[in-house]
Amino acid sequence: MDVMGDKATLLETGRFVQPSGRVEPSPDRDETGDAAEEAQHLIAAEAGDVEAMSVLGAMLLRRGDLDGAEPHLRAATAAGDRAAANNLGVLLHQRGYADEAAGWWRIAAVAGSAPAAHALGRHHRERGDEPAAEYWLRQAAEQDHALGAYALADLLEHRGDAGAERWLRAAAERGHREAAYRLARALDRKAAPEGEAGSDNGVMTGVSGEPGGSEVSGVCAEEAEQWYRQAAARGHRRAALHLGAILERRGDLKEAGRWYLTSAKDGEARAACALGFLLRDAGDTESAAVWWLRAAQDGDGNAANALGALHAERGEPQTAERWYRAAMDAGDVNGAYNLGLLCAEQGRVPQAEQWYRRAAYAGHREAANALAVLLLQGSDQTGAEPWFSKAAEAGSVDAAFNLGILYAGRGEDVTALRWYERAAAAGHTEAALQVGIARLRDGEEQEAERHLRCAAGGGSAEGAYRLAALLDARRPPVSAHELGEPVRERSECEEWYERAASQGHRRAQVRVGMLAAARGDVVEAARWYRSAAEAGSRNGAFNLGLLLAREGSEPEAAVWWTRAADAGHGRAALRLALVYARRGELAEGQRWADRAVSLGPAEVAERAARLRDALREELSA
Repeated sequence: MDVMGDKATLLETGRFVQPSGRVEPSPDRDETGDAAEEAQHLIAAEAGDVEAMSVLGAMLLRRGDLDGAEPHLRAATAAGDRAAANNLGVLLHQRGYADEAAGWWRIAAVAGSAPAAHALGRHHRERGDEPAAEYWLRQAAEQDHALGAYALADLLEHRGDAGAERWLRAAAERGHREAAYRLARALDRKAAPEGEAGSDNGVMTGVSGEPGGSEVSGVCAEEAEQWYRQAAARGHRRAALHLGAILERRGDLKEAGRWYLTSAKDGEARAACALGFLLRDAGDTESAAVWWLRAAQDGDGNAANALGALHAERGEPQTAERWYRAAMDAGDVNGAYNLGLLCAEQGRVPQAEQWYRRAAYAGHREAANALAVLLLQGSDQTGAEPWFSKAAEAGSVDAAFNLGILYAGRGEDVTALRWYERAAAAGHTEAALQVGIARLRDGEEQEAERHLRCAAGGGSAEGAYRLAALLDARRPPVSAHELGEPVRERSECEEWYERAASQGHRRAQVRVGMLAAARGDVVEAARWYRSAAEAGSRNGAFNLGLLLAREGSEPEAAVWWTRAADAGHGRAALRLALVYARRGELAEGQRWADRAVSLGPAEVAERAARLRDALREELSA
């Protein structure tokens, strides 16, 4: 309750020295000075000075001397001093006489005391009389009383009244830090998309995705930041936490770290946890661990999980498990999920399944997906499907993709495509590739290209190769690639081929090698053919052999043709048959010709058959 020390009386003009609130002693005053002042007021009070009685009563009340304060306050109140009436109410409230206190507050409030109106409003709210509470709190608020404005805003907000923001703003503008914080939170909720503003436990803010709402939401977000900053500057630790989160998302990591540190030092576990992540990202894992430990010991599950992950990375699974269990005990379902991951890495499949189930039943979508994968690996497709579905419906992109794989394996292509499209829409690279392939199969080139671009852009080598092949097929026909062909300008399809090739895609490497050969760049062509061949590409090995043979290195070419032919390449087998025939090794030539006949394709088989017959005749002659 507010303790007043003003000079106003019920009969006079209403002059104030102290409007309300706790009065801190001046740094340049010592106890001797306070005692001297108190003695002066006592002398004046005993002489009948009403103002002295009121001020002396307020001084004693602040000091906690209720017995000494009460007679002076009663005497001043009887003489019509409204400050004394309010302070007498505070004293009686502290003694437990709430109803009598309310009577004196009413007298002071009617006389225009804003602190008394605030105290009376709070008294009525505590007793459930909201209409009376609103009336008196409004009286205080309309007199620019910060505590009254805040209390009125709290009452209106509790009722869902839109007028709450006005009074939060009024209180915040008068320096009320909790009002500033709550005003910032209200503005955050306006700025965030529906369902994403979160509770006070979160630190995320957002921007509206509604048409035409971005400008308004941007203004709200900017103003919210200003109020967070004001509250944080006044020592509000949760405001400092939110301000740090805003700055971190903006990339102002240094200032974000300062506010996290301020909040963490004031005991905000979430700020200590966030500071730990900031330090870890900066490469200082030791300092990060210190703050995570502090936050985890204060019950922050996220920090406990971070400590668990840190110890798991260090090869300390027992310590990691202990922290994951601590996270779970703190109510963080990620603890159970991480325990499942830890057990799965150690090959403890039954325990992994147990923890995955626990997290999945608690609504952890990635745990549901991991459980389904585990069941699928155990050939329990029937048990896996509902968990994939549950995870996918909860928003797990991986689960949606896995459902696509599941249905595709059953031959239910339509259902599989639906899940692939859902995962692709959420940015899943491999799902976009599968949708692109399906659209190509259906002849929908434009849709196929769109999805293949998403897959290729997301890092899929196969997506890049298929996109390149699609674009390549649209190019005007050109003459067959031959060494010495004039250099052509690089096309987009060549860029995608090269991207896929650089990611190790063997067919793309062969294609890039062919393009290099067509430009007359034999060294580059050989490099890509060799990369593909060493990775197991029979076409790469065959083309490398051709290149080497043309450069006069037929023995080395034969080595690569042998590798290609052993992998089932008919043309390579025919080339080997010709090599051995030229060398006079007719039996070996006949063997490779037989192999070429069996491998094909048709034109190769036909030529190989003729060569084989000729070699047979030569051998039998």
